[in-house]
Amino acid sequence: MSEKILEKDELESMLIGVGILGTGGGGDPEFFGKPLVEWDLKKGREYRIIDPAKIDDDAFVVSGGYAGSVSAYTSIGDMLQKWEERYELLEAFKVMESLFNKKIDYVVPFELGGVNTPVILSLAARAGIVTIDGDGLGRAAPETQMSSFLGHGISITPMPFVDKEGNVIIVKHSVKSTYPDEIMRHALELNGGIGANNHYPMSGKQLKESVVPNTITFSIKVGDAIRNAVETKSDVVDAFIEVSKGIELFRGTVKEMKGEDVRAHYLAKATIEGTGEYAGKTMEIIFKNEAMMARIDGQIVTVFPDLICMIDPKTGKGIMTINIKPGVEMAVVGVPAHERLRECLKTEVGREAFSPARFGFPEVKYEPIEVLVKRVLG
Repeated sequence: MSEKILEKDELESMLIGVGILGTGGGGDPEFFGKPLVEWDLKKGREYRIIDPAKIDDDAFVVSGGYAGSVSAYTSIGDMLQKWEERYELLEAFKVMESLFNKKIDYVVPFELGGVNTPVILSLAARAGIVTIDGDGLGRAAPETQMSSFLGHGISITPMPFVDKEGNVIIVKHSVKSTYPDEIMRHALELNGGIGANNHYPMSGKQLKESVVPNTITFSIKVGDAIRNAVETKSDVVDAFIEVSKGIELFRGTVKEMKGEDVRAHYLAKATIEGTGEYAGKTMEIIFKNEAMMARIDGQIVTVFPDLICMIDPKTGKGIMTINIKPGVEMAVVGVPAHERLRECLKTEVGREAFSPARFGFPEVKYEPIEVLVKRVLG
């Protein structure tokens, strides 16, 4: 078994990377991820990762993370202290172990994000185990069923959920893939908008067939590229495009952002006026916590699960959905989703789970970004 301990410098780069790849959600790395990482390092906790290819087929692996509207996470200071007494993610982890009556060997992040990647690393450190270098998406997503794990035949359930008050719900079985997330959203609405879950119990063999691999180390590479561009005064957007194999879609200034919380999700639409070569054009981005669809002058150029990455062209940092307001400058880069994620769309359960109907556009059908960009931008 070949484990790697992540050093402070690597974690700084990782937070930059997940902040961009999280597509506006997954938690703000600056206000939540960084304080948690620094807190854990001071406590002597080690963040250990392992390449998914190196784990045994019979290992017991679970996923998980924190859930709630991106607008519910407004303060980390008190939370860190409370987490020393009761870490909801660890409580959900222990419930999962009790359900199966066996020890969990590894945890794997549900998604990439400034909170949901470090909280799993922190969970593993607190539980004395190792985190899989990978996740279920290679980006962040607003709903639990939106995962490569589900699309490759792994059940979400049983899914223990623990809210910040200590209430525990277990979704033992679900007929529809969307049911566990919907039950959790009701619970979040009832009690404070924040909680943690464990889900997708699987074998090492299943994990290796379904995980989007090596995304933690990829996030570090992205962060390194951005930091290097800042240091050398190069274009940070070009640096991200080079490392991610992404496509520049737009540069402009936010004209309007309208949003509201609905069932512990932040639903919003940003209107961006083009600048430079994009002058005279308008981009709209549709959000459900994360950026889910982008249109230029009414024509779709990217749709979930392909990534819509919003970058501050000066700093290279990812722009969080909750921080988008009039006057904010952004570059928008589209990145093709990992093939493992796209494979899910070939299955009936995957099409239902990932459907644009989940973010209000039942008439839209997924097409790869490469096809859409060629059609719209030439």
